[in-house]
Amino acid sequence: MEGNGVNIEKRYHHGDLRAALIEVGLRLLAERDVEGVSLREMAREVGVTATSVYRHFPDKAALMTTLSAEGLARLAATQNEAAKGIGDSKALFAATGRAYVRFALSNPALFRMIFSAPARSRATGEAEALRMLRANAAASMGALPDRDAVEVAALRSWSLVHGLSMLMLDGQLPSDDRLIEALVT
Repeated sequence: MEGNGVNIEKRYHHGDLRAALIEVGLRLLAERDVEGVSLREMAREVGVTATSVYRHFPDKAALMTTLSAEGLARLAATQNEAAKGIGDSKALFAATGRAYVRFALSNPALFRMIFSAPARSRATGEAEALRMLRANAAASMGALPDRDAVEVAALRSWSLVHGLSMLMLDGQLPSDDRLIEALVT
């Protein structure tokens, strides 16, 4: 079966349909917004019937929850990569914040989807993202800060990078790397 000039059967290897569907879903989110992603189209892309998709995802909401979890995992991986080799805790905290904004700008539909439904995000890995944020906030504050101070610092930092991300995604601020560097320090 041909699709977009590519032999679909070569893209889908029987036995891991779920992974193939996730890969296609993420690719489609890189091309369009959430509303533009359909289970039927994904089925066509991997060369299976639409009913096959429903064995792994009972509905679009279940697929979006899975894609949100994958998106959060990719965001965490991006932030972890940005933190590599940085010994100073304040510099590390800033680097992971800048990575957050750059991830949002590189993955606008996925980023918006992850944070558009709080219940979905909480169910799919937000706890790990918040754990990392709190740990970085605590480390940047020095010797044993109290829990409330860590929480305030973490939420302040998240508000900054998330707000900056949204302002840039919405065209209220230019998507300018120099601006990211200047604001997320």
